[in-house]
Amino acid sequence: MATYKEINSAGIQNFSSDPGNPINGQVWYNTGSSTLKVAEVITTGSWATGGNLNSGRARLAGAGTQTAGLAFGGFSPYTATEEYNGSAWTTVNNMGSGRQSLAAAGTQTAGLGFGGSGPAGPSSTRVATEEYDGTNWTNGGNMGTGRYALSGCGTQTAALGFAGSSTPPFTFLNATEEYNGSSWTAGGNMGSSLYFKAGAGTQTAGLAFGGGYPNTTATEEYNGTAWTGGGNMNSARRRLAGAGIQTAALGFGGYSPVTAATEEYDGSSWTNSGNLNTARQYLAGGGTVAAGLAFGGGSTPTKNATEEFTGPGSTITTVTTS
Repeated sequence: MATYKEINSAGIQNFSSDPGNPINGQVWYNTGSSTLKVAEVITTGSWATGGNLNSGRARLAGAGTQTAGLAFGGFSPYTATEEYNGSAWTTVNNMGSGRQSLAAAGTQTAGLGFGGSGPAGPSSTRVATEEYDGTNWTNGGNMGTGRYALSGCGTQTAALGFAGSSTPPFTFLNATEEYNGSSWTAGGNMGSSLYFKAGAGTQTAGLAFGGGYPNTTATEEYNGTAWTGGGNMNSARRRLAGAGIQTAALGFGGYSPVTAATEEYDGSSWTNSGNLNTARQYLAGGGTVAAGLAFGGGSTPTKNATEEFTGPGSTITTVTTS
């Protein structure tokens, strides 16, 4: 019988600790733990259950990371804000103005909420912007165009707001606005006029995908000045959520009809990944492709469920010998 060394032209290597980036099928002996190990590459990510929101709601906004998330607004309560620590949500100080279908940017300690519609519905579309410092919300500069069902990305001092709808009448928008921490200015228009899109990335490397009417698979990339077309999603949908950056993004949930589908973007094309455990629309998200966060959503009934995404990578298994 051929030996491992004869087949692979090398012996099993010894390491004092597991290698940081093993290749698929790599076998080694960990001298620190006296164990034989093998690496397996996982090609798609997966979702696991996290701690529930205290207030289940749809049409909310989200920002931050998987271990420091921020949820605010939504239907309803319209002003509620919660912070996530990687296992549980804590209710903190309310927003100054109640709204749903708003957009978000930033982090848990430097968040931004803008646009949306008030408790009276889309007829009370807001231009208002609010800034969160980890404790309190304060007013920022108003948007140039009042809108709801818009999308956003970036940071508190360098944010991007785009698409959405203004009322009356029900007009879908392709307008983009850029925020500098105090005021909004016009940016380059999108190629299409849609609402309930998802966004990811930064003000100078933004990403917009999905949306309706009608539902689309279209993706657009922003370079700080203009939008250009990117690779299409595999499934058309609106009312979805997004996370990540322009070259490594997540798109999940949405209506097409209501779906649990998750896709990963590598800067040129989308790949199907592991589904959410709970199909939903009107949800919010945050984080990265490696560590994503999804929460809230639904319509009837609304959801308080949170899910945490672990992206593709290597898993290390200890080989049991006898």
